[in-house]
Order: sequence, then C-alpha cells, then structure tokens
Amino acid sequence: MSGMAGEVLIVDDDLRLAAMLRDYLTRAGYAVRTAATGSAGLAELARRAPDVVVLDVMLPDLDGFEVCRRLRRVSTVPVLMLTARGDETDRIVGLELGADDYLPKPFNPRELLARLRAILRRGRGEAEASLRFGRLEVDPGSRRARVDGEERSLTSYQLDLLLALARHPGRVLSRDQLMELVKGTDGEAFDRSIDVHISRIRAAIEDDPKRPRRILTVRGAGYVFARAQDDEA
Repeated sequence: MSGMAGEVLIVDDDLRLAAMLRDYLTRAGYAVRTAATGSAGLAELARRAPDVVVLDVMLPDLDGFEVCRRLRRVSTVPVLMLTARGDETDRIVGLELGADDYLPKPFNPRELLARLRAILRRGRGEAEASLRFGRLEVDPGSRRARVDGEERSLTSYQLDLLLALARHPGRVLSRDQLMELVKGTDGEAFDRSIDVHISRIRAAIEDDPKRPRRILTVRGAGYVFARAQDDEA
C-alpha cells in the first residue's frame, strides 16, 4: 500500500454514510473498501486484511457484535465500532468482544479520522526492547504478549494498555493517565472502557484473573503493574 496512509474496511449498511466516509478518508490518503452486510464484511476480510475495520453494530444480517466475535477468532486487526444508540451496554459488549474503540452516531468525520489515526499509530510503534517479567514477555516491536513463550491474544488497544503499565512497574496509574499514555481516545473519556480492557488483559496473562498478581486494582486510584521476585531487572 505504498504512498497510502493505510487501508480501511467500512462495514455499514447506510450506503450514504459509507460513501461519504469513503470519499473523506480517500482524500485523507487512505485506501477504502466498503461492505453493506456482516457477511460481505467477513468475506472482504478473508480476501485481504485491511489495516483497520470500521464496523457498524446495526447490520441487516449478522450484527456487528457477531462479526467482531468471528473476526477475533482469526485476526487481531484493529476494530472501531459504530453504534447508533450511544448505549453504554453496546459499547461494553463491543469492547468485551475485542473491539479497540467505539464511536457513537452521529459523529463528525474528523473525529473518526482522528481515532483511526490513533489506532494506526499504536500499531506502528517504534522499535523497543522486549519487556520481561518472569514468565511474562511483552514485545513492543512485534506487538505480542507471551506467557511461558505462548502468545496471548490481545487487541492493539489492550496491548498498549499492558505496555503503559509494564513500562511503569510499581507506579499507580489512574484511568485518565492510562488514556493519556495510550492516546487512544481523541474525544470523550469513557472510564469504564479501561476496566473492560484490563479485565481482558488479566484473562490473557494472569493464572487466576479473579485473583490477579500482575495488574492490581488500587481502589479509588487506578491500576498498578506489580513486580515479582523472579522478574528481570
């Protein structure tokens, strides 16, 4: 995709909106494909993976949640979900299924572009040495997290949250500080989304997510990444 800012797949049955976004993002330097149904979106994803997916929740066949669920079985491509209702429950469900960010309709195309750029920046981080903490390895270069050498499934946003915490072991970070470090939200702050992502990270890296030993909650303050005796200095 030489000379392009990246490739975006838009999955939305609102053909006017999809066409407007296609034109807007094309002018911003992106290659854009569109699909009007969940099934068509999955077919496009199977044909060629884009750099990021813009996925509407309300689709005529498979809804966006089911598309995201099926996508996460085979891919870690970043997903920005669109919801018409602006319902907090929809947002939490989307995040729990592996979406990286959400945007309620109606929205300003400039905000969508800002969020896409933030998502893509996270996926193109500069080279950095792997962080090792006992059995846990977090590799910023390959964008992978491993426990005992086994890769664990995390979205781009979740990996960046883990990196933000692991780069500051022993330091309590508030939700606002984490959002600033990750720079994933160029609009409203949605504190509870951090909690959902932390829960997913714990499920991926902790032996017992209900009794975490790595990412600890500090009530009323935020989260802290805890060191262990077998961690490398």
